[in-house]
Amino acid sequence: MFKKYDVIVVGAGHAGCEAAAAAANLGSKVLLITMNLQTIAQMSCNPAMGGIAKGQIVREIDAMGGYSGIVSDFSMIQFRMLNRSKGPAMWSPRTQNDRMLFSKKWREMLEQTPNVDFYQDMVKGLLIKEGKCSGVITGLGNEISADSVVLTNGTFLNGIIHIGEKNFGGGRMAEKASSGITEQLVSLGFKSDRLKTGTPPRIDGRSLDYSKMEEQLGDQYVTGFSYLKISKPEKQKSCWITYTNENVHDILKTGFDKSPMFAGRIDGVGPRYCPSIEDKIDRFAERDRHQLFVEPEGWDTVEIYINGFSTSLPEDVQNRALKLIPGFENAKMFRPGYAIEYDYFPPTQLKYSLETQLIDNLFFAGQINGTTGYEEAACQGLMAGINAHQKSKNQDPLVLKRSLAYIGVLIDDLVSKGTEEPYRMFTSRAEFRTLLRQDNADLRLTELSYKLGLASKERMDLVENKKYEVEKIKKILSELTLNPNEINPVLESKNSALISEKQKADKILLRPNVELTNLIEHLPGLKKDVKMFSQEAIEQASIQIKYQTYIEKENDLVRRMSELEELVIPETFEYKKIKALGNEAREKLSRMKPATLGQASRISGINPSDVQILMVYMGR
Repeated sequence: MFKKYDVIVVGAGHAGCEAAAAAANLGSKVLLITMNLQTIAQMSCNPAMGGIAKGQIVREIDAMGGYSGIVSDFSMIQFRMLNRSKGPAMWSPRTQNDRMLFSKKWREMLEQTPNVDFYQDMVKGLLIKEGKCSGVITGLGNEISADSVVLTNGTFLNGIIHIGEKNFGGGRMAEKASSGITEQLVSLGFKSDRLKTGTPPRIDGRSLDYSKMEEQLGDQYVTGFSYLKISKPEKQKSCWITYTNENVHDILKTGFDKSPMFAGRIDGVGPRYCPSIEDKIDRFAERDRHQLFVEPEGWDTVEIYINGFSTSLPEDVQNRALKLIPGFENAKMFRPGYAIEYDYFPPTQLKYSLETQLIDNLFFAGQINGTTGYEEAACQGLMAGINAHQKSKNQDPLVLKRSLAYIGVLIDDLVSKGTEEPYRMFTSRAEFRTLLRQDNADLRLTELSYKLGLASKERMDLVENKKYEVEKIKKILSELTLNPNEINPVLESKNSALISEKQKADKILLRPNVELTNLIEHLPGLKKDVKMFSQEAIEQASIQIKYQTYIEKENDLVRRMSELEELVIPETFEYKKIKALGNEAREKLSRMKPATLGQASRISGINPSDVQILMVYMGR
């Protein structure tokens, strides 16, 4: 019944979908196995993509030829560029999405991708022989062979849902958990642990009074995620902001004795940066209110997501507390919030390609590696799909450096440091964030992906045209001399010091309050020169000119750091024979087998003196 595949992907969440698409578009024959074909790319929690640092990841996925950016743009109901008041390294795109349209578009794109087959069944085990994975065993007893297998099980591995004192098996509400894989992997020597996440109640939007809330509009200028020309919505839906209060907190506290988190029924660690409402009340007792974002779930539904009110308290407590929130006095609940506890495998057991160290041809991506968030899962899926294809074709893996992509930062963090709580990406995790901006992901990654065979020629042509336009704009600005009488009115309007003699336009742009759009708006000659260029190229040229000094400094730091990255450590290197290393260093280096001295330096517990000792021995 089943032919042999190049790659089998287990699970069709964000990681699984990107993995299947990437491997297939590189030329692998792919089988995507999911327990429910109706929930492909389901947005299990909030119907949104991007945000702080996460938006950069989605743009990187898109730049490499992944699908998340396209699907997000197609299904957006609101777009906002966060942190516009800060420098461009902090700008982060975010979309509010139509939940059903998002899933529908993902399935449509996968079905239109050659080389992708689908099968609905649970995977209960792996075919493993002599330390190599060669396929899967399904719940119906089918054995399906493949050169590589990618596990993207999300929250389904032995998942348990908690609502107050009630708990039951499930990977998502109304969907059964998956069993068998954890037990098999543990028997093979893998270490597993438990994590926890949660989701808020869903509300009937018709029962809310929006006049008591603050309206949050989308941006007038919609950038979107994809570097392809995806049509944007002509209108946008508003989100709304409201707050809890002391009365809400008092009601919630009445359920604390029945809380699975406080009663010790949940062993898994929850996400530090997205705590439940009861956790916020307990940890931040001095606060008398917490902000809530009231977010629509789509164009044609009244269902509302309450961002900031994740909870696993009893249903009646949730309901009573909600009615004390301004605007929620008559709120009708569609379904209660809940917590879910699930198995994950500490990611220090992986290679930087996301292949497991213990079993060849087996790759992990997404929440199985301890991450949280659609974006973190999707980028792992992309990389696991690429490398599963590469492995099946006996080709070298693709590993992105920390200086090249947030994706590289994420995977390097996971593999070298591990995580004991759900990992979430932030701009602060990237030491080279001035280089890793959302506006230049295509300039950083598309050519690399195109040479690999994943990014399309259409994408590559767009990048080449963008480069051409940016250089032309920079040349125009470097040659354009501005007289005091024509530029001083602009400077005065921006509270910037006036000039008394001529200056080049690119020097004026170095001033913090002056933007290229200001010059274009007030200088007819400049407007005429650049009007044929895209808004994207104008913005990129402005950023490159304004932040050139900072960019050069960071590039210099990258060059110095790359000296460590280029010192390759042989796989046969015997750390245990180096007595000068401490016991912890010998044990961790032997277990994690870093590929370069740079990777070794970032392993938790490895100090600078250990790195120096390694350099001496490698020199020998």
